Amino acid sequence: MKILTKWLRAYLPGLPVDDVRLAEDLTLRGIAVDGVYPLGEGNGSLYEMDITTNRVDAMNHYGVAREAAAIYGLKLPELAYALPQVRPAGHPFPVAIEAKDACGRFTARVLRGVTIGASRDWFAGAEVATYFELLEQKMISNAVDATNYAWLAMGQPTHAFDLDKIEGGIVVRRAKKGERLKTLDGVERALDPEDLVVADHGKALALAGVMGGWDSMITPETKNVLVEAAWFEPMAVRRTARRHGLHTDASHRFERGADFNAAPVASAMVSAILLANGGWIDGELVDVRVEDMEARTAKRPPVELQLGEIQRILGATEDAQGIAAATVEEVLRALGCKLSSRSPAAGQNAAPASWRVSLPSWRLDVEREIDLIEEVARVYGYNRFANTLPAFGAGVRALPWYEAETSMRRTLLAAGFHEAIASTFCSAAEAELTAPQPGVAPPLGNPLSEEAGVMRPSLVPGMLAMVTGNLNRDVSDVRLFELGTVFSGTLANGSVEKVEERPALAFGAAGMLPEESALRAARAMDFFDVKGMVEQLLQRFETRSVYFDRFEAEDGMTPQWLHPYRAARVVVDGLTVGWLGQLHPRQAAARKVKETVFLGELYLDRLYKLPVRRPVAREISRFQTVRRDFSLVLDKKIAWDTIDRAVAGLRMPELVDWRVREVFHDAKLGRNEYALLLGATFQAADRTLREEELRSYQERVVEAVGKVGARLRS
Repeated sequence: MKILTKWLRAYLPGLPVDDVRLAEDLTLRGIAVDGVYPLGEGNGSLYEMDITTNRVDAMNHYGVAREAAAIYGLKLPELAYALPQVRPAGHPFPVAIEAKDACGRFTARVLRGVTIGASRDWFAGAEVATYFELLEQKMISNAVDATNYAWLAMGQPTHAFDLDKIEGGIVVRRAKKGERLKTLDGVERALDPEDLVVADHGKALALAGVMGGWDSMITPETKNVLVEAAWFEPMAVRRTARRHGLHTDASHRFERGADFNAAPVASAMVSAILLANGGWIDGELVDVRVEDMEARTAKRPPVELQLGEIQRILGATEDAQGIAAATVEEVLRALGCKLSSRSPAAGQNAAPASWRVSLPSWRLDVEREIDLIEEVARVYGYNRFANTLPAFGAGVRALPWYEAETSMRRTLLAAGFHEAIASTFCSAAEAELTAPQPGVAPPLGNPLSEEAGVMRPSLVPGMLAMVTGNLNRDVSDVRLFELGTVFSGTLANGSVEKVEERPALAFGAAGMLPEESALRAARAMDFFDVKGMVEQLLQRFETRSVYFDRFEAEDGMTPQWLHPYRAARVVVDGLTVGWLGQLHPRQAAARKVKETVFLGELYLDRLYKLPVRRPVAREISRFQTVRRDFSLVLDKKIAWDTIDRAVAGLRMPELVDWRVREVFHDAKLGRNEYALLLGATFQAADRTLREEELRSYQERVVEAVGKVGARLRS
């Protein structure tokens, strides 16, 4: 946002520093000035500022001036505006708040005999035309300029209605089903029953806190005006604005929590600008409040603040006296807090050791004692604290699964994968697609967008976004993994009762494998490469059994994000610990990905219950190895995993390696049979194997595979 130092100095004529130093001091206090641009002789500078979302009170000139006054110990005058004498009205203008959960305050002032035209400078120091020109803010008419001036000056959105177009009075309510409203941007909008609107007794006049309506806007013919200044609940404004795809200056401030007590002051400011061209006030200001809302904002209970706690948390300063009670009181009073002493430190005239602090209505981000301590440190100056390390008495303890996680990370990095980090949020549609169980994704109470509306129940959405994002940007070879946390919620009565966190691993790959040697050129990655990588990961744990299986497409057991015929379930010691396979063609088409993408997810909370396998070093045998091949014939229903487990079950020390050499089909075999060449390597640690020993070992291998349905090919 843009701030004029000329405007700041109108509030604080005694500022003792130049614009550059002021920018530095504000930035050190968390009111960041990103750029200082001189505007010429007599016009000061323009600040480009980056105000964090919790500091809506500083998103205006008066708020920044308040911060400057606190830094330099200056007195900031209160905003007050002299208005013409009020002409008594027969009865107050009718205002009613029906949506008491969404509107806490509504003020209305009736102005009659107003002339709509160019704005005039309406009191000494308020150079409307000059300020607008320096800010490159277009001047339109005194009605529009007045409301713009109010939010630029003090951050309070206001609105002016053509009074003659209002039927009866004002009602703040929810929209009616089927109701429509043409807003000031010329768009006719179908209202949702949850939309908060400002209405008269017959129709909706404006989207409350977002944008006014076309039919009640001020025109050059307008003679009578109703000035509105209100306080709307942030969530109600945010939902209405998002529902209609609108983001206005008003919604930007109301969504972040405006000042509950600013409405009467802003109403007077707008009225003064309008009345500078003529007119009078008809009746007193109508001010309707909702007590519950006021209790949550402007009348929050005082906060207990201990001087000892301030000194304990903030520690030593470069000044010998440190942070004293007088410093605390000076800072907090300058920020708008009211303090009453609770107890003296020692003696009747000693400085207080604690206070009851009444919080200002414009600082809804300050709620607890620690927030007040942060404010004291911020204004006092972080650069004035001594450079000391915090005390730490306990030892550093690793997480219980640190060793297992480290082992898996090393394995994946060695396999050519790169670690990545994705958002912990995803859309409801992605959660429904990838969640291990339906309906467990915890929804966010205040999501930033629909694409980040729930906490992720799976790492797959983030991994899929990263892999496809790389492919769509011409990165042809992608291998990524993420070790992160997934969330599942227990839902009760439509709300989340409990959220559980679990560790998980996701990986994604596409493209070519690198060249392995001079004899083996680069080739495209396939399903078995990914499966082999998962096997390497599982070998890092002490397991009794590991196998992969799949289900028929019509069973509905395979996750929706995986290809039904190119996916496998990972089972360890009888428990499902993950899935892997090729991305479903429907999902690939939706993301405009033509390459073959392989994905997988492992449930680490189950794997981490297993002991990590300890590497055992043994002496390398000095005796030669002997290789024997077995040509086996198997039924197509018998997978390699069955043969592998049968051979492993021999637990023969001399059998040091076995693997598939070839798989082929032959017309001489049965229709449902295939041939497999099993290669076995024998080696003894203490001797050269004799021929009779080898024959014995071969017979044992043939016997083991025969028990699971394999036979030697004749």
